[in-house]
Amino acid sequence: MPRLAVIVVAAAIVFWIYTIVDCALFDRLRVRGLRKGWWVALVILVPVIGGVLWFLIGRGRRNRSGRSLAPDDDAEFLRRLGSDAEQEDRIRRLEQELADLDQEPETGDGRDSGAGHPSRGDSGPHDPEGPADPGQTGRPHD
Repeated sequence: MPRLAVIVVAAAIVFWIYTIVDCALFDRLRVRGLRKGWWVALVILVPVIGGVLWFLIGRGRRNRSGRSLAPDDDAEFLRRLGSDAEQEDRIRRLEQELADLDQEPETGDGRDSGAGHPSRGDSGPHDPEGPADPGQTGRPHD
């Protein structure tokens, strides 16, 4: 009989320590009944009964994360759809702006539209490293 009492007391101590740690580390937003600090005090002051009450009443259940929802019922899924559509629309607009800039013709009013720009790989008459006319030396004629 004394062995059984030692085993029961050891199990109660292990349960008490586990309950204190679980209660102290549990997410405070999921605690039910009392505030988290009151639950910790109850578990410490009333070891076995406080632990049982913690697991039956105070420890809230997980959110419905394990339960699958239909896509039209899932708010997170619907939010992502809205942001995905906005992002696709923004990408389409930016691609169109880039295409418009690439097709921009050279204007005749003296402004350079980018023709002959070294980053585009072509050289224009203003490019000093571009191919020059072999008959011209660049010096004024006498």
